[in-house]
Amino acid sequence: MTNETASASKLPGGSFTLAEGLTVTRMGYGAMQLAGPQVFGPPADREGALAVLREVAELGINHIDTSDFYGPHITNQLIKEALHPYPQQLRIVTKVGARRDENGGWPRALAPEQLREAVSDNLANLGLDALDVVNLRVGGFTAPTRGTLAKPFTVLAELQREGLIRHLGVSNVTAEQIAEAQSIAPIICVQNFYNIANRSDDALIASLAQQGIAYVPYFPLGGFTPLQSETLSRVAVRLNAAPMTVALAWLLQRSHNILLIPGTSSVAHLHENVAGASLHLPPDAIEELDTIGS
Repeated sequence: MTNETASASKLPGGSFTLAEGLTVTRMGYGAMQLAGPQVFGPPADREGALAVLREVAELGINHIDTSDFYGPHITNQLIKEALHPYPQQLRIVTKVGARRDENGGWPRALAPEQLREAVSDNLANLGLDALDVVNLRVGGFTAPTRGTLAKPFTVLAELQREGLIRHLGVSNVTAEQIAEAQSIAPIICVQNFYNIANRSDDALIASLAQQGIAYVPYFPLGGFTPLQSETLSRVAVRLNAAPMTVALAWLLQRSHNILLIPGTSSVAHLHENVAGASLHLPPDAIEELDTIGS
């Protein structure tokens, strides 16, 4: 075991090796909520946002998920302000493939020049010479968009060869699109919409686990509308835990290749989320929670 792996394993929930020399805590942090309402504009409490990021590092979490289109630019600038120069073991995962318009919309941005500009913006706003992991965002908010990803993914593979990106992943994709990406360059992670109540990717998670590829569910707690379930609430009461803590614990026990990136702009909620990495769900609780999924 490397020193990096040993350190990452100290956090409850353990660690996962994405690639040689790249081991992350399975309990990560998603920085999306640090921007303003609807992930647009500055946060209402800038100092509070910085405090959350510093607490993430203090807790030993070494996996931060972000994008320069959060804000836009603002979230990455906050990460740099709070944590740069970065701890040696910190790994920042970003994504490209969309942008923000003047109304706060999320239009796709998959043209070669847009992807190169996005990588450049991520590098500049994070204060990095190379990005640890870049995910290509292909589909919409909660479902993939079918079609080829060859052209945009080839651009990222070129940027990887140029040394601006170390590792590649994909987001909002189908199994067929994953296979297409793998025919161009190796991927180390897939980031799709998934949680205890939305489980269309069950078979995909198993396939990726066999390949040693991480599955990173975004909106693990339901997204802009939090998970609401009488079953979840009932199990949480029985276990003396918050429902969202139980939902995260379920994901960690669901498969060893699942990595979590719950987001929050509150230090108190951050601790509540991290508690999910310490909560062991007994078999009867898992059986009951499994009835929620669709």
